[in-house]
Amino acid sequence: MACDTRLKPRQTIQERAKEIREAVIRLAQGLKDGRIKLVVDRTTGSVAFAGWDETSRDGVTDACSFRILQRTGSPMFQALLAQAQALAGRGIDKQAIAAGWHTHNGTDWHKH
Repeated sequence: MACDTRLKPRQTIQERAKEIREAVIRLAQGLKDGRIKLVVDRTTGSVAFAGWDETSRDGVTDACSFRILQRTGSPMFQALLAQAQALAGRGIDKQAIAAGWHTHNGTDWHKH
């Protein structure tokens, strides 16, 4: 996965994998508590996590964390995804997610 290759200086892949797991656990807890919101872009169908701060994120992208959470099959996550898609009036677009469409503020979507 792309986020495992973004290593910090002198960091092993195993250490990075642990950081990613911990960041996704923090994200899941924030989603459960309602501090973080899953957002689907109306135009591109890409996803973002509004309210997920940079410190808690620890360099993990929205796309990477989305893939991990979707893979777990959590009923809570599936319900949040269905709600976000209903609010956006469209489903997610896996190609847009893979292409890197994202937002930094929850409203303006772009890719680098």
